[in-house]
Amino acid sequence: MEKQKIVETNLQNTKHWQNIHFFDDDIVLSEEIAEAPIPKEAKRMNFILIALCQEGHAVCSIDTQEVTVNPGDLIMISDRHIVERFVPSADLKAQCIMLSKDFYYEFMKDITDMSSLLLFSLNNHVVSLTESEMTTFSNYYNFIKGKLENKGHHYRKKLVSTLLLAMFYDLSDLVYHTRKPTEHRVLRGSQLFTQFIHLLEANFRSERRVSWYAEQLCITPKYLSEAIKKVSKRTPYEWINSYVTRELRVLLKNTNMNIKEIAEALNFPNQSFLGKFFKEHVGMSPSEYRRS
Repeated sequence: MEKQKIVETNLQNTKHWQNIHFFDDDIVLSEEIAEAPIPKEAKRMNFILIALCQEGHAVCSIDTQEVTVNPGDLIMISDRHIVERFVPSADLKAQCIMLSKDFYYEFMKDITDMSSLLLFSLNNHVVSLTESEMTTFSNYYNFIKGKLENKGHHYRKKLVSTLLLAMFYDLSDLVYHTRKPTEHRVLRGSQLFTQFIHLLEANFRSERRVSWYAEQLCITPKYLSEAIKKVSKRTPYEWINSYVTRELRVLLKNTNMNIKEIAEALNFPNQSFLGKFFKEHVGMSPSEYRRS
């Protein structure tokens, strides 16, 4: 069997799609994703995707978990996730906004209360919208598209950034109202949580020590643990393990790397340590999971 390889995909790969609107390599809008030449093999997202399904449906796998999107559903996928087996219906219509990760984190860096949206997108890729919420998202999409088309506007990119920021605030409000009433509280440490997740996504393959992440953030491990647990109800250690487990599942299902190669890629001391870790978190051995 020919060895598979998970490759990264970025916004430059979308520029040959038909009827798109874009600004440099940072922002792409598309309404014809069903016609897009999206490979069915596994791809690691190197950008942020937000799309509203208006008609039809689509099925795909995100980090080995099957996801179905129906009319009225909003799908959010952040960078570094593995997407594969994208199968749209022939009548799929969707408004899709894609942002480069550098652009996204740059205009979000000074926002201190977006953790609810980030936390929700990490745990739930799809949320169903009401008619009013669908209209709100579509209005943002059409307004942003109009500004992108106005290439003579001197402040076009800054204006689009502001509109996107307003849209994210509305999405965060939506997430806020979908949470349980007991969770409606001010989330202190939300900016720290965002910074931790950004750092984790870039380094979990080589670093699994909470102390290392605390050091990078210039705080103590105890403070990091307390702050992350308060915001997300999970400890940094649990977040680290979830990222490592997800990557193990992806590599076992989407590549022909042997266990030794996977152990080396994720900085495990040896195959035995990897096997014990995987069985503890998944409930079966790597070989059993690969055959399942």
